[in-house]
Amino acid sequence: MSSASDGYRGRLAPSPTGLLHLGHARTFWTAYERARDAGGILVLRDEDLDTQRARADYAAAMLDDLRWLGIVWQEGPDVGGPFAPYRQSQRYGLYREAWERLRAGGWIYPCHCSRRELAAAVGAPHEDGGADEDDDEPVYPGRCRPAAGTVAEASEPVGVNWRFRVPDGETIAFEDSGMGPRSYIAGRDFGDFVIWRRDDVTAYQLACVVDDAAMRVTEVVRGADLLKSTARQILLYRALAHSPPEWHHCPLLRNAHGQRLAKRTDALSLRALRERGLTAAEVRAMWQIDGRDLHD
Repeated sequence: MSSASDGYRGRLAPSPTGLLHLGHARTFWTAYERARDAGGILVLRDEDLDTQRARADYAAAMLDDLRWLGIVWQEGPDVGGPFAPYRQSQRYGLYREAWERLRAGGWIYPCHCSRRELAAAVGAPHEDGGADEDDDEPVYPGRCRPAAGTVAEASEPVGVNWRFRVPDGETIAFEDSGMGPRSYIAGRDFGDFVIWRRDDVTAYQLACVVDDAAMRVTEVVRGADLLKSTARQILLYRALAHSPPEWHHCPLLRNAHGQRLAKRTDALSLRALRERGLTAAEVRAMWQIDGRDLHD
């Protein structure tokens, strides 16, 4: 992990699409501790690009719940900072500039595949297998993929989905301080992935890379379900000529059925635990329990 003299900058990146649960809390607490122990800066970024599910009341709740838990950040939508704005919905210009660079470099191409195939592109693709990193989406078959090096003529991203062309057969390897060394083969473990949606919304992978680079994040702390996304993002860092951060992925909490805690299930939310009268210290003690012992 970076030392204070290296200018450590970590981040929290919650999405206001539901109430934060115990799994989120443990990962965010780890990010807070690593920034605090390094004497560094912790940035909070509101990842509100999912226009169908993001809500202002969830955004307010996540800030309130994280503060209640005891987490302190130095930059964010509520406190400002040198790399504002800290809400992704307000950072379109930065994403558009990155899209133009990728298009000009022949890294991306328009895709006309069905809406159903692309419905989850705006959100983080959480791999939800027993090993925390099983396939999160089918490998794209390349139906719309043009010849290598082709620069798309379109001058606007809206109206079509855009995919990043992965270098088939290349091994993308990285050292993860939480989960150890990892490697994935492009074109086998993951395929060409969406970076922009036809409704003119930036997809998760591109927005995450653009923001982490612009906010000078030195280490990304997040759940182990996003390990494969790291391989994708390393390719985007390279295409955009940015240096990638260091990585620390955390084990996932699971319920009594072995399922990853998620907003779309009846997982334990921080708000519900607060309403039951638990203190922040008692909640923090809960994630010391094996995830199999947690119950909804």
